[in-house]
Amino acid sequence: MCETKNFYLWLLQVIGLLGLLALCLWLALRPRSPTYTIVNFSVPAANDNNASDHGTIQYGLDIQNPNEDSGIYYDDIFLEFYYGEDKVGNRTIPSFYQGKYKTHRVIDHVDVETRLWTGLRKAMMNTTAELRADLSTKIKYKTWGIKSKHHGVNREGKIRIGKDGNISNKKKKVKPGRRSKKLKL
Repeated sequence: MCETKNFYLWLLQVIGLLGLLALCLWLALRPRSPTYTIVNFSVPAANDNNASDHGTIQYGLDIQNPNEDSGIYYDDIFLEFYYGEDKVGNRTIPSFYQGKYKTHRVIDHVDVETRLWTGLRKAMMNTTAELRADLSTKIKYKTWGIKSKHHGVNREGKIRIGKDGNISNKKKKVKPGRRSKKLKL
């Protein structure tokens, strides 16, 4: 450290050094948001002409905690599927705690509303079906035994479905991104 003869300059140097140290600690310990991935998505009996007038969507949801020093407490996770502007179905995943650097997999199904099932099947036969998945929850981080305040999480992803009833992209998975803030009329 430089030698200073003025007490105020010395105090300013100490405060500046402490501020720089606090900034480095904040950047190093700031938790990252969890990542969500929809995998193993399928609509059974989509290509069956004798299929019933209602159906189910089967999905797997991987929730990954990328933090090495923070666990995450999830409130209930609300997952909704839309075909156009119509809600096809929804599911609530109960609250849970996810440890540091862990992945939590949820495998479940959603019953498709009867009035939308026929239209969805026809669209899939023409290879034009696209569903939107909306995910919302609130989370708390736990770092060094201290819980943070609630943080809202809102994600949205487009799922293109092929004739076989599965995701039609090469990786066979969809990572929902941040929901756009456009107003829906």
